[in-house]
Amino acid sequence: MTRQNHAHELIDFVSDISLARLPEAVVEKARICLLEALACGNFGSAQPWSRILAEEMLSEGSSGVSSLIGRPEHLAAPAAAMCNGTAIHGFELDDLIAESVVHPGAAVIPAALAAAEAVDASGARLIEAIVAGYEVMHRVGLALGAEPSRKGFHVTSLAAPPACAAATGIVMGLSPEQLRSSIGLSCSAAAGIKSFAVGKGGGMVKRLHLGRAAEAGVRTSQLAGRGFLGPPEALDSRFGLVEVFGGATAAPERLSRDLGSDWAIEKTWFKVFPICGWIQSAVQLLLDLRGPEPLDPRDVKSVRVGVSRYAVQNNSEPAPVDTMGAQYSIPYCAALALTGDPRDPAGYSVEAVNRESIRALARRVEVFVDPRIEAVYPLKYGASVSLVRGAVGVEGMVLDCRGTPEDPSTQEESRQKFRLLTKDKLSDEQATALTERVNSLESLASVRQLIGKPA
Repeated sequence: MTRQNHAHELIDFVSDISLARLPEAVVEKARICLLEALACGNFGSAQPWSRILAEEMLSEGSSGVSSLIGRPEHLAAPAAAMCNGTAIHGFELDDLIAESVVHPGAAVIPAALAAAEAVDASGARLIEAIVAGYEVMHRVGLALGAEPSRKGFHVTSLAAPPACAAATGIVMGLSPEQLRSSIGLSCSAAAGIKSFAVGKGGGMVKRLHLGRAAEAGVRTSQLAGRGFLGPPEALDSRFGLVEVFGGATAAPERLSRDLGSDWAIEKTWFKVFPICGWIQSAVQLLLDLRGPEPLDPRDVKSVRVGVSRYAVQNNSEPAPVDTMGAQYSIPYCAALALTGDPRDPAGYSVEAVNRESIRALARRVEVFVDPRIEAVYPLKYGASVSLVRGAVGVEGMVLDCRGTPEDPSTQEESRQKFRLLTKDKLSDEQATALTERVNSLESLASVRQLIGKPA
């Protein structure tokens, strides 16, 4: 009996994606994902990790035509993709898909954009590449299952290289055979451990995970285009990516299930708060329960946050010491939601994280496994909250937080987020022009026309 090759079905499907045949809702979501990524990249480019990486790449004297988001310089496509992926993923604000536990925008979009600029591809081709990359990343995440996360791998950075290879191969016009080689090569670049999510400090490495994946996708497509051969069945063969990392939960059939009728990009959701996705619902609830004004920590008698077992195991550090640790800490984010503005990135600065008043409140936050939340994870990143302030107790539960497909942000909320993230890099006129170019992306003859450089 011939073994079904689910990976080849997926690759053949995405290589045949055409703007003319895509549903309009899918095309519109691709535009929104691109605009969100550009906003996140502009904000993230100013963070220390992004500046260090960009300066290192520029110091090597790499020349090219691919843009650095938020900066005036250009680099060769692999280096630009790495810098932009790191910047987009640079402050926990980039998009995600809950079921597969992946952040596609911070990998697929910088890879596709850098490669598209390098070969002077059209805006229509960029849309096709984005849709294809999201499709591959989500499906690889599903095929890996829960085992990689349990072992401490960062599923996003495992699924990202083949997704980036698919996206870049499409904008570069690789043949199906070359695309299989590129994706096969990229599978050996899959890496990333979640040491950033445990202990008190996470350092800067998580920001780099998707930058490295974007770089790998561009490079493997460039090599495949020159005839460098990769294993064409590296996704789901014996010793392939899905088997090696997925282990007991590997499900290669999910690579090709419902292709063309169940689009990954339509499952994407956009964060309201610059924190881990598992904490969004809890912070939203706490803001609602506290009321319009911040609370005095002395008035907070008790706080209980119910989440999934996975979130309890990985997001319960009560005393983070740096930005990464704070963005992954349920106790810290809960304390900030009660006493400040969790939407403001300044609340996660090292100075803010080490304020004794918020640290004292964070130590009093109890995090527990709520069976109701555990029952719907990972399809939903819900939370329950019980809050006692003074003599009054209130409680609530949210399964689908704001920004998810089930509770999407309004256009006004999206505009506010865009302006917040770009205000230090783009003038009002530049921000408006960028938005207009993204909204008419398919009419651009060259993607090089897309990014207006900062003044």
